[in-house]
Amino acid sequence: MSDRIDVHNHLIPPAYRARLDQLGLTAGGLPTPEWSESLALAAMDRHQIATAIVSVSTPGVHFGDDTAARHLAREVNEFAGELAGRHPGRFGFFATLTLPDVEGSIAEAAYALDELGADGVILLANVEGTYLGDPAFEPLFTELDRRRATIFVHPSRLPGPPASGIPPYIADFLLDTTRTAVSLVRNGTLRTHPNLNFILSHGGGFIPFAAYRLAMTSTFDADRTVDDFLDDFRRFHVDIAQASSPTSLPAVLDFFGPDHVLFGSDWPHASEKGVTYFRGLYDELDLDPVVRAKIDRTNATRLLRRYATAQASGAVFP
Repeated sequence: MSDRIDVHNHLIPPAYRARLDQLGLTAGGLPTPEWSESLALAAMDRHQIATAIVSVSTPGVHFGDDTAARHLAREVNEFAGELAGRHPGRFGFFATLTLPDVEGSIAEAAYALDELGADGVILLANVEGTYLGDPAFEPLFTELDRRRATIFVHPSRLPGPPASGIPPYIADFLLDTTRTAVSLVRNGTLRTHPNLNFILSHGGGFIPFAAYRLAMTSTFDADRTVDDFLDDFRRFHVDIAQASSPTSLPAVLDFFGPDHVLFGSDWPHASEKGVTYFRGLYDELDLDPVVRAKIDRTNATRLLRRYATAQASGAVFP
């Protein structure tokens, strides 16, 4: 068994699946896949994953009603906490919050981090068309910064209708991740809250390829230099889910640096076929063993609360 930590791994609690089915919702155009505890453990073994940090994917839990969203988030997080409790060291989780309900998000983050032992929180890249750098979300980031929290950012549907014949998960998800990263950088969220650690999905979207363009064009209406913007973009961490190809991963490593890249599978939403394909590409890459160890495990242990807590107490996780 590998000691690999997968920071982009999803769970689908029964209550959550029932709510999606009731509303006729999908994860960016993909049907909701099958998920169970036994299926998850078997997939982890197949893909040499020692620990999966699970989270609920898009569309999240807020469907227009704050009270209902708070109830569903609590159900989802307690389910994840119980899963982690049954399998110490094999599962952790990022807590689901209730944005655009900021007050509810702060309360749920406190409960999940303090009472359930969450490893961080998951936020969708946009919330009803509002990106994460928006001032409306400042109170949440202030609280998460105080807690030195890790925030896993997952893409969602872009504002507006999808392009004809192109499901959102094919290309829009990459743009959604890029947009929210630009929003966080241009609005100064990373500088205002230096204790936050953001993990962007799928190699950071288009950032490795387009970072210098994003930085230069951002100077057109801001009193900052290109290097200022590039420094901020490099502060993000990213996972390699569907970004482990021989063309993508070198760019990801070159821009973000090997200390900011983490393993991710996107199971089960990427499908078993997709996870197998990209893991195969990753395993075949000629990477320095030290770099591979950082991606597979070391970088995650620096960001996730369970490992900091374990190290402080002398405990050992797989």
